[in-house]
Amino acid sequence: MLLKLFQAGEPVLRQKARELTVQEIQSPGLRQLIRMMHETLREAPGVGLAAPQIGESIQLAIIEDLPEYGRNLTEEQAAERERQAVPFHVIINPVLTPVGNPDVEFFEGCLSLTGFTALVPRYQRVHVECLDEEGSPRSIDASGWYARILQHEIDHLNGGLYIDRMHSRTFMPVDMYSRRWRDVSLRDLKAELGLL
Repeated sequence: MLLKLFQAGEPVLRQKARELTVQEIQSPGLRQLIRMMHETLREAPGVGLAAPQIGESIQLAIIEDLPEYGRNLTEEQAAERERQAVPFHVIINPVLTPVGNPDVEFFEGCLSLTGFTALVPRYQRVHVECLDEEGSPRSIDASGWYARILQHEIDHLNGGLYIDRMHSRTFMPVDMYSRRWRDVSLRDLKAELGLL
């Protein structure tokens, strides 16, 4: 069953989600919710989905970056983004520790801001402590695109959206990005949009 994707403007997207207990994590209801979220993520398609995006204010997100999602990238673009497939997994009650400075910029989209994209600075590397779908502790050290996905989804769990971090002059419809900016270097794009 596909779940409704809540869009920007819904209050649930701007609230800090509550933590889950191990008992809640191990419940059949949560397992069913994770299955429905996974189906919804695949259908969208997307690389991550946080529970607030489907109207549930709980500290739960799923991540899956399938190999085919990067197929339109050149080898150079994939290397620049450190984009590699990430198998499906669940993060619950995550605590993110950034490494370095938020100085890696790429365009991001969001299933809760359908049809739009913007240039968003993020940390290159992050460390995340969380629980998995069994309620067991898990540590994640991530870099590149995977680190970006984690930051994006954990922002959702804390009431944030990428528009809170974006370079506002770069906010645009996805079709405009595809037509005008996809193959332009970030330096040239930033110069033309008055960001340098």
